[in-house]
Order: sequence, then structure tokens, then C-alpha cells
Amino acid sequence: MNMLGRRYFVAIFLLCLVLAGYGAGVAGAQSFLLEEDAGEPPLDLILPTHNDALFRGDGPAFYQYTDRRTKRGVTRPWQGGQYGFVRNVRETPYGAVFSRFHEGVDIKPISRDADEEPLDYIHAIDDGIVVYANYIEENSNYGKYVVVEHWWTGSPFYSLYAHMASVSVHIGQEMQQGERLGRLGYTGVGINRRRAHVHFEINLLLNRTFQPWYDDHFEEDDPNYHGIYSGLNLSGLNVPDLYLSLREDSSLTIQEFLERQPVFFTVIVPNEGMLDLLWRYPWLSPEHNAWTPIYAEVEPRASWAISFARSGMPLRIEPSDREVEEPVLVMLNPSPIEYKYLTNGLVTGTNGDYELTKIGKRHVDLLTRTPPPPSYEAGW
Repeated sequence: MNMLGRRYFVAIFLLCLVLAGYGAGVAGAQSFLLEEDAGEPPLDLILPTHNDALFRGDGPAFYQYTDRRTKRGVTRPWQGGQYGFVRNVRETPYGAVFSRFHEGVDIKPISRDADEEPLDYIHAIDDGIVVYANYIEENSNYGKYVVVEHWWTGSPFYSLYAHMASVSVHIGQEMQQGERLGRLGYTGVGINRRRAHVHFEINLLLNRTFQPWYDDHFEEDDPNYHGIYSGLNLSGLNVPDLYLSLREDSSLTIQEFLERQPVFFTVIVPNEGMLDLLWRYPWLSPEHNAWTPIYAEVEPRASWAISFARSGMPLRIEPSDREVEEPVLVMLNPSPIEYKYLTNGLVTGTNGDYELTKIGKRHVDLLTRTPPPPSYEAGW
């Protein structure tokens, strides 16, 4: 049975158990899923191109540089192609801080023709299905890009490949690890042939109710062309750290990897229903880490406490008894440096004086919109 067939077989089997009213329906369904998950092989990812300099510790050969304008002129640091806070340097009384977060990694080509056109092809990092392909470069800062859905230990994750010269796959196409997705290029905003690269991410999907949220926060003349696979609705993992960690421990799961990431701030929000994020990633909430298609039967609590990384990636979601009428920022790692520089503009203030910015409130709103339970026919 292929991956998709297995996925839907599991989902339908669980649903049938519940609808049939077995006394141990939910427990039995969970047990079945756990048995399925336990049989999955270790996560064995490949890089999206043949550039493997990451594993040799050769940063300049792996990451594509950025053009950085400074008082001394333009520099070309390869560090700007890394994951994390690596762009837009700000001078503070406490030293230089990079305030702009880079969601993925920029991998440089290893082959070019006589006209300096990149020749590298881009490959699927693991088995999966193409859930989105943007063929019109003007429709996105990412240019032409592809999103592939993978199911790892019971949850969907999304690899994204951007700035492609050409796309050779279609939506709904099943992929085997290593199959070609297209060719590396320089489509999109701010990219030229000299800086050709593939921008590569591995993401969580934040919310299926993305379009209503987008309509509420963006102007009509700025349409969303990409459905739920807009970059605003995808939150990227630390890709190089994941790959290097897997080389050290091949049994590592993404859940375990994310548990290692440091929490930077926590927000408590009113409980208006089961968060959409938990349908896909129940392990974000240990109290609800037993997948069930009838989450509505979970006893409601007053609020949710959502803990975030500096980037805004949700790392932990816990039920809370605190009564709140709107999102409240309750914990933040103390720093004398302006928080807007440390949190990609999500939080403002310093030390004990802080609050969510307009962007921060918008981000929390995306995470807390509660759509109806997912349809297995429609996917996630």
C-alpha cells in the first residue's frame, strides 16, 4: 500500500471504530495508530540538491551569500544564507543584532554552464505528495516553488523548494525520495543569476482556516494566490540543525527535535475550541497527545498557553485555567535589547516591559482560529 493509501486507511479505520460505538473505540483506535507509527523506519532525509557541503562543515560552499549593504560598502556574507536570525543587522548599545528571521536555507548551485546559468536539479527529500506548485513567478516572493507533504510518525510536514527555474511536477503527484521536482534558479523578488539558489524549508502547517484570516488582515489588492500553502501559513524548522542531528542520532524524531528548541515567550489565549494545529501535531500538547477524531469530547479549559520560539514557531500548547478575554503575553526571556529585534517584530519592549505588536497579534490570531474538524476526503 502506498503512503497515501496507508494514511487514509488508518484514518477511515479509526473513524469506523468510533462510529460503530465500541466501548474501547477511542482507545483501540489510538492503539492501532500507535502500532502503525511504531513500525515506521527512522527518518532518513536527503538534501534537495547534490550540494552536500553542509556535512563537511563547509558553510561558504553550501550557503548562497547575500548582498549586505554596510557603511563600508557592500559585503557578501555566506552566513546570510543560513537559517535563523541572520539578516538586517541592527546596532544596539549591547552590540550588533540581526533582526530579520530567515525561515529556511539558501543552497547554492554546484554546476553552471558557460553563461553562468545554474544546472542543478532539485529532488524530493523523502517520499511524499505534491500538494502545491506555483508556476507563475510573479505571484510570490518565492518565485516558482513547490510544496511536498510528508507524513512522519503520524503528522504531516511540508518541504518547500523556492526560486526554481522550472517546475516539473503537478499537484497531486506522488513522489519517491530523490525524484526530480524541477531545476534550481533565481525566480522571485531580490534574486539574480549571480545569487541563484534553492530556498529550502521544512514546515509545520499552521491553520486550515488561512483564507478568512488572510482576508481579515490584508488588502483586497494583495490577493492570496497560494491557498493554505502560502509562506505566511508555514512555520519552518531549523533545517541544518535537523539534518546534522539526524546524522548523530538516526532514531531522532521531529517531535523530539522540536522538544529541544528553547521557548522564548508564552501567550495565553481564550479557549474557543480545539486548535487546528493540534489536529495535525497533538504531541505539541502532552495532555492531548493521544490522537483521536473526537477531540470535541475533551473537557474544555478556560484558555490555551502557547509557547513560542523566537521565530514565532509554536513549540508547546497546554490547556490553562486562567480566564482571559484576549491574548496575553505572560512570559518572555528577559533582555535589554529591543524585543522587536529578537522576535521578528512579534513583540515590542525590553526586560519586564513588553507586549505583542500588531504583527504578533496577527500571528496569534492565525494560530487560534478554530475551523471544524478535518475532513479525511479533503486532507489536512
